[in-house]
Amino acid sequence: MISAKEVTLKFGKKVLFDKVTVKFNPGYCYGLIGANGAGKSTFMKILAGQIKADDGEIAVDRGVKVAMLKQDQYAFDEYTVLDTVLMGREDLWKIQQEKDALYAKPNMTHDEGIRAAELESQFGDMDGYALTAGAGELLEGLGVETDKHDWKMKQLTGGWKVRVLLAQVLYAKPDVLLLDEPTNNLDIRTIDWLEDYLNGYDGTIIVISHDRHFLNHICTHIADVDREKVTVYSGNYDFFTQASKQALDSKVTENARKEKQIAELKAFVARFSANASKSAQATSRARLLEKIELETIIPSTRQYPRLFFKEKQPAGKDILNVKSISKAYGDLKVLKKISFIVGNGDKIAVIGPNGVGKTTLIKCLVGSYQAEGSTLAQWGLKMDEGQALWGSTVRLSSMPQDVKEELVRDMTALEWLRQFDPLAEGQVIRGMLGRMLFSGEEQDKNVKVLSGGECQRMVLSRLMLEGGNVLIMDEPTNHMDLESIESLSTALAEFTGTVLFSSHDQDLIGKVANRILELKMDGTFVDFKGSYAEYEEWTAAEAKRAKEAAKSGSKK
Repeated sequence: MISAKEVTLKFGKKVLFDKVTVKFNPGYCYGLIGANGAGKSTFMKILAGQIKADDGEIAVDRGVKVAMLKQDQYAFDEYTVLDTVLMGREDLWKIQQEKDALYAKPNMTHDEGIRAAELESQFGDMDGYALTAGAGELLEGLGVETDKHDWKMKQLTGGWKVRVLLAQVLYAKPDVLLLDEPTNNLDIRTIDWLEDYLNGYDGTIIVISHDRHFLNHICTHIADVDREKVTVYSGNYDFFTQASKQALDSKVTENARKEKQIAELKAFVARFSANASKSAQATSRARLLEKIELETIIPSTRQYPRLFFKEKQPAGKDILNVKSISKAYGDLKVLKKISFIVGNGDKIAVIGPNGVGKTTLIKCLVGSYQAEGSTLAQWGLKMDEGQALWGSTVRLSSMPQDVKEELVRDMTALEWLRQFDPLAEGQVIRGMLGRMLFSGEEQDKNVKVLSGGECQRMVLSRLMLEGGNVLIMDEPTNHMDLESIESLSTALAEFTGTVLFSSHDQDLIGKVANRILELKMDGTFVDFKGSYAEYEEWTAAEAKRAKEAAKSGSKK
């Protein structure tokens, strides 16, 4: 289907890929994974023909169509949402445009009439009308409602543009589908829809994602980008992590056995080589010694931040009492009389579709926190109605969705973190940064030039340093790699305090949350006390009951 042979690419002196040979077979879904900076997106662009390698070749079988999710959100600003999707099928789009141009003429000539009939025939033979209807269905599946299909792309925000561009590449139905972070800006239900769609896809799929749940549900293979190579493993992401760990453990165990054997043989040779009666045995063991080779263990480039959250002072029983809070933006009512009580040790995941008010709710809660010396209210919101009462023993630490807003001053990473605990010793601050993968000269890096993932790790460093007993986090996994997300999941699960967070990462929610707060588009909400898996079972049972009740009612 599509393969790379001896592909090599360098950026200056840095070798990104060294004679990479790998084949992607039809009918399989490959998760392209690797540490940040390993070259995942670059390798995908090489496969798509957008970047030319220094050496080697990309081979695509005759007649195979390759398409990649576009990243330029402004390229289609002057087109409607539906037309942007239809442009995914260039052949159909050209016929449609020529056909529409002919029909737009007040008077067609005889030849133009014949041409219009030819185009109609071609369009029908290609099942154009059904495919056009399918474009609308794709948009709706991705959460883009019908009334927005005639909007110009420039009327949409970035997150909604991404959905349209995703619909465009899915509509093209290529033989090889290349997806770079397709779940960005998608809510949980839309991600579930995309998983179902891709699981029914006939072609080859190669996908980059930092969503472990997503990779586990769609991938048949994992293509690991590490140490300038790409290695393919069978199975999903969880199977890959288990198998790679077992393989490493096996190598370490085998090396330990061999090292013990080498030591014993060396001792025998040293003791008896000069002994006439045993010289033959010593010679035999010396030859055996020469044949023993230790397994080569090359450490992975992956790095795991060592995250931990520890309360400096435990909170009391009363954490937060939310009473009928409402918030509107002009005529748009986002929150409508939301009420719930947070107890000590609750770990609440706030979920719901995009635009439902998750960030608004979190900002209202943060904005109501008025502890002495706290500056959190600066990025919070004032609610229109109701109140949120925080317990007197609560020490709140929070993480906004856009962490870059915190990192705008001309300061080094070391200076920025020190301001949150001026009395802490320098080694404590440096150690905290080191745990978050800022070592050596990186600690003197200006925070204004940090990447998205580095910004996330900086703000998480602040949370660890503050030692709050309650954490509020809005989409904390944004821009984070799989290793950082795994470390965050573990740290939050082990935290003894209280957590309230919004996320679309189902793996994070499943590992951390013991309570689910789902906001609905109609203004209602569900407060479910239990794990995410239990909530999924409950919602499925409720949906089944509602369906049976409706069926029973229709019979009457």
